[in-house]
Amino acid sequence: MLTSTTKPLTARHGGLHRGLALLLGLLCTVCVAAKDIKTLVVTTTPQMHCANCEKKIKGNLRFEKGVTKIDTNVEQQRVTINYDADKTTPERIIKAFGKFGYTARPVAETPAEKPQPKK
Repeated sequence: MLTSTTKPLTARHGGLHRGLALLLGLLCTVCVAAKDIKTLVVTTTPQMHCANCEKKIKGNLRFEKGVTKIDTNVEQQRVTINYDADKTTPERIIKAFGKFGYTARPVAETPAEKPQPKK
């Protein structure tokens, strides 16, 4: 009596089908998860002058809904905040500074900082 050691076609290609299904699911997730990330640059009063000031700002802003990234620069006296525009607004972020004793105002871009149009 002969016995076959080969697997049925469905068993051999089942991993391929699962892999394609997983890839399709990931692609759909990426499309749905596309966010409207914007950037707000502010200066603060009182001014930042040390690492503790930076830590205080970052430590408090990170709890604000929609804030995705916070960069501080003591030398330039700027706080750069990336946020999801679907979840918050610049006004809400600026108002949040008051919760921990600071005021913030947006920094106008200087001509050197504005993106130059491509020719």
